[in-house]
Amino acid sequence: MARRGAAALALAFLAVALAGVGAQGAALEDPDYYVQEIWNREPYYARPEPEPEPEPLSPRLPAGAGEEEREPRPPEPRPPQKASKPRKTPKRGKLAPGTPPPGCPPLGLETLKITDFQLHASTSKRYGLGAHRGRLNIQAGINENDFYDGAWCAGRNDLHQWIEVDARRLTKFTGVITQGRNSLWLSDWVTSYKVMVSNDSHTWVTVKNGSGDMIFEGNSEKEIPVLKELPVPMVARYIRINPQSWFDNGSICMRMEVLGCPLPDPNNYYHRRNEMTTTDDLDFKHHNYKEMRQLMKVVNEMCPNITRIYNIGKSHQGLKLYAVEVSDHPGEHEVGEPEFHYIAGAHGNEVLGRELTLMLMQFLCQEYLAGNARIIRLVEETRIHILPSLNPDGYEKAYEGGSELGGWSLGRWTHDGIDINNNFPDLNTPLWEAEGRQNIPRKVPNHYIAIPEWFLSENATVAVETRAVIAWMEKIPFVLGGNLQGGELVVAYPYDMVRSLWKTQEHTPTPDDHVFRWLAYSYASTHRLMTDARRRVCHTEDFQKEDGTVNGASWHTVAGSLNDFSYLHTNCFELSIYVGCDKYPHESQLPEEWENNRESLIVFMEQVHRGIKGIVRDLHGKGIPNAIISVEGVNHDIRTASDGDYWRLLNPGEYVVTVKAEGFTSATKNCMVGYDMGATRCDFALSKTNLARIREIMEKFGKQPVSLPARRLKLRGRKRRQRG
Repeated sequence: MARRGAAALALAFLAVALAGVGAQGAALEDPDYYVQEIWNREPYYARPEPEPEPEPLSPRLPAGAGEEEREPRPPEPRPPQKASKPRKTPKRGKLAPGTPPPGCPPLGLETLKITDFQLHASTSKRYGLGAHRGRLNIQAGINENDFYDGAWCAGRNDLHQWIEVDARRLTKFTGVITQGRNSLWLSDWVTSYKVMVSNDSHTWVTVKNGSGDMIFEGNSEKEIPVLKELPVPMVARYIRINPQSWFDNGSICMRMEVLGCPLPDPNNYYHRRNEMTTTDDLDFKHHNYKEMRQLMKVVNEMCPNITRIYNIGKSHQGLKLYAVEVSDHPGEHEVGEPEFHYIAGAHGNEVLGRELTLMLMQFLCQEYLAGNARIIRLVEETRIHILPSLNPDGYEKAYEGGSELGGWSLGRWTHDGIDINNNFPDLNTPLWEAEGRQNIPRKVPNHYIAIPEWFLSENATVAVETRAVIAWMEKIPFVLGGNLQGGELVVAYPYDMVRSLWKTQEHTPTPDDHVFRWLAYSYASTHRLMTDARRRVCHTEDFQKEDGTVNGASWHTVAGSLNDFSYLHTNCFELSIYVGCDKYPHESQLPEEWENNRESLIVFMEQVHRGIKGIVRDLHGKGIPNAIISVEGVNHDIRTASDGDYWRLLNPGEYVVTVKAEGFTSATKNCMVGYDMGATRCDFALSKTNLARIREIMEKFGKQPVSLPARRLKLRGRKRRQRG
């Protein structure tokens, strides 16, 4: 390190000398960015700027600075030369629904593109309220007095406090979005503030309103984001927020996002190395309901032979819940072909999942037409269903707010205020109660548990969207499914409900825990960030100990979740996939988010072909529906579909499989599951029981089979009458 530091220091002095005579400094191509920036600061600012636009204020040296100082110092951003008329803080005008804030995109405090090392503050109350927690929409932990609190809070309440962002390159700053502290118990927010910019973090220029410092209006409560645009864009490297007033009964606390356009810097190796690009030609934008429907139509017209558009019902507001089927025979269930689904948008404000599914259907169509062997095999061997927006009413609310101004919950619920994700019937409780009655014959099966009568009544608090999904899942024999959510980076697998009623967190595995762990890991391990041990946690939870996966109940208990319902009422293994820290990322982030999730989305679909599959037939070759498939050692069964075909997800190994069906003798086989992709074929042929054969013969000749107990009673009655 000493030799490396000395070399860097020598290069820095050389760069300063070159800058003094007008030469352009060369950027140090050092993988350690901070070393590069510290030792290379002078030539960094000595580089010629790109062609300035007429509006932004490009930083330049103040008059006489070269005469007073021996060494060149970083340029100082300054206000316009012509003083404009004093004006009030600009108010945010009405935007077209879904339109992102005008000007530049967010720098990435919410998406974590801005690292903790780029955030600094004057003081902080404690580490858990440090500058690194001052990110838009960040959420506090259950215990707020820990490392994970809900904002940056200054150590003192005075006018000398600030929080700053180091953009690490010249950036055209255009606006600031602020929020108060996320807390259940405290009310802290900033009501007004100043904005300053700098090129070296030492010399600061305050954004002016005419001849005086401009005071920006802040928040009036702690959760709704407030956007304030700069009167004129400012070009600098650092931006600082200086609170001027705050809620009377609270403290200086804030969360924030900064809008800015990084200026081109082709000489900086660090930025070129970390830029994310994609070669996929997809529609990277946010789609409202009408645009989503139009995009589906375009995909269907491009690939009419492998796609079909249909709807599973309507929302509370009457919007159709559209789905796209991707298969080589759309519209029909092929015997032996598994069914898979992706659901997105159960929470209307978790928009990233919705856009990822829309990108996925475009990608599958394009790659199929391009002859991609992997995609062709997937489409021909799987019936794929994609439901991009389960809660379109909620999405329309979030879309009106836009990607940065909707807060954490705008549009989360349905129009009638229901959270779809935990609006399904609780089937865990009757199952566990039956298992607890060890000495009493169990009337509740370990699968296909019936929906309670109260849930089916019209007066039950059940969303119409929930009922539509239940009917959809009962109609189609899904094998595997993923519901895409947002606000975290983790894959959650069931159970989602704790078994101990007095606990809020408890590891509660299913009988298929080993399979669910693999399914979750298959997505997380192929995601670009989920299993990266170096990445920062989104809010409060660090999921790295389980490689980006978590048992739902050990995270937080939820009764009536889609995952638990799917597992206990159908054959489908369902997981919740949280695809990003930012629920509603800016449009400019969509290409990168697609690259983060593309491989994972495909790999997870391919897992539907893991385990065993087959057809259960009678001796005449006819498929037997509703036959029960049991695996020795796993206390969870599945059933055959209407044609007698079945799919049982299993990890590699040897299994003893038994098939039972009413009126047939049971059959047992040893089935081996290998490590190669592709389910092992394990067919069964069942013969009818003797009683079933007798009934069949008697029914054929119009007679009913004799009931022996009834016959005995009849004979006894006749004997009594004869004796009397």
